[in-house]
Amino acid sequence: MLRLFLAALGTAVLAACSSMPSLNPLDWFGTTQSGPKPAALPALTNPQGVRVMWSANVGAAEQFVLSPALFGDSVYAAARNGSVASFDATSGQARWRVAAGKRISGGVGTDGSLVVAATDEGEVIALDARSGAVRWRARVSSEVLAAPRLGEGLVLVRSADSRIFAFGAEDGKRRWVYQRAAAALIVRSPAGLTLHQGSAYAGFSGGKLVAIALASGGVRWEATVALPKGATELERVTDLVGNPVAQGREICAAAYQGRVACYDAQNGNQLWARDMSTLTGVSFDARYAFVADDKGAVHALDRSSGRSVWKQDRLAHRQLSLPLPLGTEVALGDLQGYVHFLARESGAFVARFATDGSAIRAAPLKLPDGFVVQTQSGGLYALNLR
Repeated sequence: MLRLFLAALGTAVLAACSSMPSLNPLDWFGTTQSGPKPAALPALTNPQGVRVMWSANVGAAEQFVLSPALFGDSVYAAARNGSVASFDATSGQARWRVAAGKRISGGVGTDGSLVVAATDEGEVIALDARSGAVRWRARVSSEVLAAPRLGEGLVLVRSADSRIFAFGAEDGKRRWVYQRAAAALIVRSPAGLTLHQGSAYAGFSGGKLVAIALASGGVRWEATVALPKGATELERVTDLVGNPVAQGREICAAAYQGRVACYDAQNGNQLWARDMSTLTGVSFDARYAFVADDKGAVHALDRSSGRSVWKQDRLAHRQLSLPLPLGTEVALGDLQGYVHFLARESGAFVARFATDGSAIRAAPLKLPDGFVVQTQSGGLYALNLR
């Protein structure tokens, strides 16, 4: 069971205390890893065409999940070797590419003025979004696995030891730190945070979702998405995964070995919850919430009630990325670099596109016209349906 747990999406369990050995996530990457065999790709009947708007390469992510970011007409992306680049979102033309001088582990975040990345040594690097020049550097307490978030004059960085650091965007000086105790075992994944209407929303071990005031770092409310269950520590791992997703007065989050749940963003009152285990979180559009569960099934849930609308289970054990709603379709990537398009209303297969054969672990990124995926080999593919 431990090996299966680690195999999914290349995650690993980290010991929260130094007396337990850490586990190397590289041991479970690639197509040779143990675990259930990925389902064969289903044949498509009259598939729609997929158009490649542009493609580029930023450099390999290695064992990390490095997600790209969009602001205005620029896509920003990073590689494990420290390369950070800016691309025109329409044409894919590179505007600049710099070497940050450190090995990056946490993807990039941007507000259009800064592009911020972080390392597994806890260094935070802020670059000028127009030129790539280093604006400032700062440090957090441990490795960073998720992309920083920027807003309201702050750069928020979440470290793997359950801390959130807020730095001033202008000068990189620390404004506040939020900290909580981690469980004995945690999921080693790029669980991040979401900024929405003056608050930062973040999930933690033990199934906890917390709303933090951006102005002060104080807790506004805390909710329990899922309660740990089971006889062993491994069975009781119930970490929130992915980024919480927010729209209007609604905030939703998902837990590994737990539930998907939505809350009133103002007071934390639960709106609905649904038992489900995922390693990538939840996404939604105006009508549905979408989840790829840890067995490779894709679910559409009614946003008002959590009721199941459809389930697509023909991608079993393909280690699916977070689904991205695209209007009438939903797109998501898998461990072999395929992008799957499903009909929003039924879950039926609409189209498929092969990238470079390496896994797509980062969530697809919506563009004004289409979307972009970043593969583990560093390929950037901007796609849409013809």
